[in-house]
Amino acid sequence: MYIGRVVISRAPFRLSFLGGLTDLPSFFTGEEGATLTCAIKKYMYITVNERFDETYRVAYSKTEICETPDRIEHKIVRTVLSAYAPAAREQASGHGLEIMSMADIPAGTGLGSSSAFTVGLLQAMKAYLGFVPGPAALAAEAARIEIEECREPIGKQDQYAAAFGGLRYFRYLPSGEVIAEPLGGTEGTKRELEASILLFYTGITRSASAVIKEHKADPGWKRETLREMKKLADRGRRVIEENQPVSRFGELLHEGWSLKKSMASGISAPRIDEWYERARSAGAWGGKIMGAGGGGFLMIMVDPGRRAAVRQELAELRSVPVAFESFGSRVIFIG
Repeated sequence: MYIGRVVISRAPFRLSFLGGLTDLPSFFTGEEGATLTCAIKKYMYITVNERFDETYRVAYSKTEICETPDRIEHKIVRTVLSAYAPAAREQASGHGLEIMSMADIPAGTGLGSSSAFTVGLLQAMKAYLGFVPGPAALAAEAARIEIEECREPIGKQDQYAAAFGGLRYFRYLPSGEVIAEPLGGTEGTKRELEASILLFYTGITRSASAVIKEHKADPGWKRETLREMKKLADRGRRVIEENQPVSRFGELLHEGWSLKKSMASGISAPRIDEWYERARSAGAWGGKIMGAGGGGFLMIMVDPGRRAAVRQELAELRSVPVAFESFGSRVIFIG
């Protein structure tokens, strides 16, 4: 008798504050990289369900129905199913699978959606098969799939942020190991940090891997600049853990954004620069375009008393509420 089964996972998106690009293998294989990252309460949801027949149905921005996993166009789904579909089919007495994704935020906007998808899919598939992986193992497998098997020219912070959650300092060792360290400091300082953040949707989407490829091809891809960006992550950690004024954290963001823009032409654009300068003129301490650059979300840090002024100055952009998420990827339903 056929008995249906469904698993739903939820993986958080993230804000990358400082140290971005030092999580790329091209940097950390030579020297240690570091990022300061926080998960937020915006999520990627993945559903894995047994199908009635023997096919595989994958629904994301498009829908695919295939006889075998190797025919699936979505390369992350294809790679994951290549590893796990045989066991799943055996467990389901020969039935195929249906995989669906839903997200709170559009893809290609700099909040780590692709890696949240990978982490969430692995979480759901493993739960479907009865496994409960720890966050380190989950993140490491997701990073291997994206970077090594799918050959995406991306870093590791997104997979680890989605798997671990929370406000964390990640260290990327030359050995390939990643160490996740939660930040100290008082809850009051962390609440002040959360309250100072404004997130604006620019309406510009782009591929992070495409932007990073441009970085690497550009003469501005400089190791010394990346070292300075890594130092900013260290300084940002001290601001939080020593309960220094949150305004200093915003100033570090401004310094990091200036450094990042110096590395390649595709990181910013005239419209983005205009929005950013208008926010600064309205009282913002600093900010940055999220992710690799080129579009997506514009994050601004400002004294809570000046939030309304910045929102009014950037009234043509959609403001999205931000709340920190303490938990990483997890299964929220099995039935």
